[in-house]
Amino acid sequence: MLQISFIRQNTDLVKERLSVKHFDDLLLVDKVVKIDEQVRKLKVESETLQADLNAASKAIGLLMGKGEKEAAEQKKQEVIQHKFTLQQLNDQLNIAERELHDSMIKFPNLPHTSVPKGKSPEENEVVKEGGIKPSLPENALPHWDLIKKYDLVDFETGAKITGSGFPLYKGKGAKLQRALIQYFLDYNTAAGYTEYLPPLMVNEASAYGTGQLPDKEGQMYHATADGLYLIPTAEVPVTNIYRDEIVKETELPIKMTAYTPCFRREAGSFGSDVRGLNRVHQFDKVEIIQLVHPDISYDVLEAMVTHVERLLNHLQLPYRILRLCGGDMSFTSALTYDFEVFSAAQQKWLEVSSVSNFVTYQTNRMKIRYKNADGKTQLLHSLNGSSLALPRIVACLLENNQTETGINLPKVLHSYFGAPFI
Repeated sequence: MLQISFIRQNTDLVKERLSVKHFDDLLLVDKVVKIDEQVRKLKVESETLQADLNAASKAIGLLMGKGEKEAAEQKKQEVIQHKFTLQQLNDQLNIAERELHDSMIKFPNLPHTSVPKGKSPEENEVVKEGGIKPSLPENALPHWDLIKKYDLVDFETGAKITGSGFPLYKGKGAKLQRALIQYFLDYNTAAGYTEYLPPLMVNEASAYGTGQLPDKEGQMYHATADGLYLIPTAEVPVTNIYRDEIVKETELPIKMTAYTPCFRREAGSFGSDVRGLNRVHQFDKVEIIQLVHPDISYDVLEAMVTHVERLLNHLQLPYRILRLCGGDMSFTSALTYDFEVFSAAQQKWLEVSSVSNFVTYQTNRMKIRYKNADGKTQLLHSLNGSSLALPRIVACLLENNQTETGINLPKVLHSYFGAPFI
């Protein structure tokens, strides 16, 4: 959530940055400023009246001590009237604060000045390409055919057990999942990230804290009887570890990584875009999260991008890095880089990671703060990235490394998988 003090002091700038994300209710900015004025006015009135009430209550005791019962009785009536008026003021204040909150959560995060002003994925900026695209023979197979050929994933039984989009990994397919997860976690922990294994369901406060609610409510599976949500990413439970916490500046940066299954209800598109592992409702992913000092968060973002890039280089996959335009960014992000790997058999780029800086948007919702050397409490900045999401990584590993005798695996996976090929 944006900070009301920043909106109040930078109204025109807020409108300009919101327009980059194509937020179409800029009049809400003016409305929020007016509600904030009302809230601050009511707070002053309430605090002033509370001070008068405290003084009147103290005076009653003094008057009674002096035996001035009549004057004390008059003060009691004054106290009764003050209490009645104070209750009315506080009721108005509660209504105004709720209206302010309900209006504020409608604002997306403000995009960084480097964010392009485009509306669609086609207007994202390619900032870098790496790796070598393989040259496959004409009879090369897409991964959904390779999966059948080597008996790696059973989509039909997964659909029988649960429904479409819930793959059943088996044999070497399950082993490859486990190998990738372990390799990704080892890679992250070697870089200083602490590993967590969080709950796979979160409460409403946690989903609100990272911005899934109310923006992405329709994309999450909801256990309505318990008010819990299946996580769409480890970002949600892991970032919430520090909800309502104040950390020491000397503890920064806080670096966390976690493997979890992820659950998303999103419908997706049609045709080859949703075939095989291209788009599923349940998938495995390893996530990296950092909570950092506000002065260095964009430097940390670049370091996290480099971290993910090296991982793709180790997997010997061709990739490109995109800076997302305003219209393609998430609700909560200030700046996002997407990683796509090239699927040689499908001849298309597939997204496998997003690395984002949320600045104070999430930490303001979750009240994640630090105390500096002067003892002043300030909001931290939060960042996260996929390191990595498995389904499309598996799809590209299978397609790009297929041979007539099997599927060769990159060297970094040999010890994890227990063999150099499938």
